[in-house]
Amino acid sequence: MSWEEYLELPERPRAEWVNGEVVFLMAPPVFDHGVAQAQLGAQLARLLPDLYVVPEVFLVLPRNRVRLPDLMVVESRPPDGWVREAPLLVVEILSPSTRSEDTIRKSMDYAAGGAGQYWTVDPELRTIDVWHLVDGEWDLLARIDDKHPTAEVELAGVVVALDLREVLRD
Repeated sequence: MSWEEYLELPERPRAEWVNGEVVFLMAPPVFDHGVAQAQLGAQLARLLPDLYVVPEVFLVLPRNRVRLPDLMVVESRPPDGWVREAPLLVVEILSPSTRSEDTIRKSMDYAAGGAGQYWTVDPELRTIDVWHLVDGEWDLLARIDDKHPTAEVELAGVVVALDLREVLRD
């Protein structure tokens, strides 16, 4: 499918564009996914008032890719609504049906796009992995789980205190 044809698709169903192929995001998120997205988004918006914390906004990446991260932090508002700048942070909340897409293919796309950090939230395994980009590759900064439920991570000069129990509420 051409870029022009992709742009003509209706807003729903949600779809990403990868090398001329449309990748439809079929199933709506489950409850825990939505809770994690809302909790983490609200926390980041409070801590980073001068930045934009946005859920599910189109991110245009190199190598003919358009992705829809679950959350993204960017410095400026894009004039046409399509983010083309390298995000400071991209977050994917994993589900069984998208795990490999989110952790392998999307992570490579986000690295190629110069995202500063990439966080994966796994409601099923109750983990948050915090990665930062070093020489084009992801390096693990922190792994948060039930044994180690908190961590502090610097993002845009602000220390973000992450607590697994707040993001993945019981």
